[in-house]
Amino acid sequence: MPQIKEICSYLEQWAPPAYSESYDNVGLLVGDRDDEVDGVLVSLDCTEAIIDEAIEQGCNLVVSHHPIVFKGLKSLSGKSYVERTILKAIKNNIALYAIHTNLDSVLTGVNGRIADRLGLTNRKILSPKKGALNKLTVFVPKGDAEKVRTAMFKAGGGVIGNYSSCSFNTEGIGTFHPEDGAKPVIGSVGKTQEEEESRIEMMFPAQLSSKILAAMTQSHPYEEVAYYLHSLENENQNVGSGIVGELPEGKQGFDFLSFLKDSMQLKVIRHTQILNREIKKVAICGGSGSFLLADAKRSRADVFITGDFKYHEFFDADGELMIADIGHYESERFTIDLIADYLRQNFSTFAIRLTQKNTNPIHYF
Repeated sequence: MPQIKEICSYLEQWAPPAYSESYDNVGLLVGDRDDEVDGVLVSLDCTEAIIDEAIEQGCNLVVSHHPIVFKGLKSLSGKSYVERTILKAIKNNIALYAIHTNLDSVLTGVNGRIADRLGLTNRKILSPKKGALNKLTVFVPKGDAEKVRTAMFKAGGGVIGNYSSCSFNTEGIGTFHPEDGAKPVIGSVGKTQEEEESRIEMMFPAQLSSKILAAMTQSHPYEEVAYYLHSLENENQNVGSGIVGELPEGKQGFDFLSFLKDSMQLKVIRHTQILNREIKKVAICGGSGSFLLADAKRSRADVFITGDFKYHEFFDADGELMIADIGHYESERFTIDLIADYLRQNFSTFAIRLTQKNTNPIHYF
């Protein structure tokens, strides 16, 4: 049976914790990473009822979208549902893992599943993330440059959008003087050496830094490698908040709302005024997405689908697009299928179950 840390690692290849927002709390929140996994229960939220269900189903790991531990806890006395849930999990040796805004931030995550249900094409991140890219510059003997480049590419470097093996290379003369105690691969101790070198520059996701540096060091012939690492402010076009895409065919306002209702299995949609134009370009954000309204406008979307819009925020549509508030839970309800499908691609030795509990705290009458 796999260990919990193997499940964590697999999920984090898909949605790295580094992609989560600063206020969030993702990853393994409760449990021992070295424990073996008997079964996984996937849920949107983590509540006492979910822990009870995990016990009934023989699952010792709950993977939820929303983290049960969100703000700092100063005690575990059972005075709130959060504390009671954590205590019950600990008493029954059930590990809790959360994959929240990091899963919101990848194209194949929460918003990607909504886009799938709507059949959107030409998908792009609505608000790309800054500070998620690094650049490495390294100096390599000319004859070894290809080997070092290839190692860094294999470690995940040099991917820009839909392009791979991207690097910039210049050539020049490097100098060094091996002192006593050095063991130079090229040159001799006590003698200044000049060497034709290639300067390799390569971008990569920041969370891959240690992996890229290891690949560079292991493939580099020098005893001491000359390099420098930069954090970039460039936007990572494959990571960020929301998605914008296009419908295969445009729809008129009420026709689109009916289509949205059927596609997302909705009871009700709160929306702004129907615009007198065809809806073709669609912006989406699972959960609470009002903070992306300006981005949806800039993308020239005809409609923005999300949840948790406040009354006065609806006015901010200002006739530029239609807001369709489908509800927080309703926009993310298919996330559990998404996570379960991903886990099943790699793990088949234990049960992966979807919760049968509706954890939506909002009811409609």
